[in-house]
Amino acid sequence: MPSPPSLIRADHPLFVTKRRRFIDRIATVASWGATLFVLFFLGSLLWTLLYNGLPGFTLHLFTHSMKAPDQNGGLANAIIGSILQVGFALLLATPAGLLTGIYLAEYGAQSPLARVVRFVSDMLLSAPSILIGLFVYLIMVAPLEHFSGFAGSVSLALLAMPIIVRTTENMLRLVPHSVREAGIALGIPKWRVTLFICLRAAQSGIITGILLALARIAGETAPLLFTSLGNSKLSFNMERPMASVPLAIYEYAGSAYQDWMQEAWSGALLITVAVLAINIVVRISTYKGRT
Repeated sequence: MPSPPSLIRADHPLFVTKRRRFIDRIATVASWGATLFVLFFLGSLLWTLLYNGLPGFTLHLFTHSMKAPDQNGGLANAIIGSILQVGFALLLATPAGLLTGIYLAEYGAQSPLARVVRFVSDMLLSAPSILIGLFVYLIMVAPLEHFSGFAGSVSLALLAMPIIVRTTENMLRLVPHSVREAGIALGIPKWRVTLFICLRAAQSGIITGILLALARIAGETAPLLFTSLGNSKLSFNMERPMASVPLAIYEYAGSAYQDWMQEAWSGALLITVAVLAINIVVRISTYKGRT
C-alpha cells in the first residue's frame, strides 16, 4: 500500500518563496500607506495655509509695518527683522558648524575632545528652544539690561549650529578614504584635500544640512521672546529690540481681531513659501553643478 504524500516542510524552497512574497506584499502596502498618510497631512497643512493666508497675501503686507487693530497694517518690519536675524544667525552658525564638523570627521576621529564635542552638539540638538532662549537671555540680555536683535540671532545660531555640525561630519565620513589617499599620494596637503576635494564631494549633503538648519530657525518663536522681544516699528538696528514674523504670528494668531488673524495666516504662509523656495533653488543649482 503506497504511503501518503509527505507534507511540505517549512524550509522547502516553495514554502520559503511564498512566505517571502507574502511578506513583501505586506511591506509594500504598509510603505504606500505610510507615504499616503504623510502626504495627506502635508497636503492638508498646505491647503489650510493657502486657504486662510492667500487672501491677505498682497503687496500691502510687504510695504506696511505692524499697526494697531483695524489700522490696515502689514508685516514689513517683521519680515525685515526675520531676514536680518536669521541671516546673521546663519553667518554665525555656518562657519562654526562647518569647521567643527570638519574637525570631527577629518582630524578629531575618536579623540576625547571629539567625544565631548559630539556630546555637547547632541545635547544642543535635542535641547528645547525655549531653554536656549533663556540661556542667551542670562548671558546677553540681562547683563546689558535690554533686548536686541543680536541676542535673537545668537539664540537662533545655537539652534542651527548642531544641525550643521552633525550633517557636515556625516557627509564627510561618506567620502571614500581612497579619495583622500589619492590626493595625499599626489603630494597635496591634507587641509587642501579636505577643503577642495572632500568638501566638494560632500557639498550637496552639507548644503542640505544648512537648509535644514534654516528651516529649523526660520519659524522659531520661543527664543526670540526672551532675546529680541519684538518691535512694532521698522528697525535696522540689531542692538535694539526687533520684530520677526514668528513673533508677529504668535502675537496675532490668538487675537480677537480679524485683520490681525489674517496677517498671522499670511505670515505663516510667507515662511512656508520662503523655505520651500530656498530648498527648490538650491537643489536645482546643486543638480546643475553635478552635471
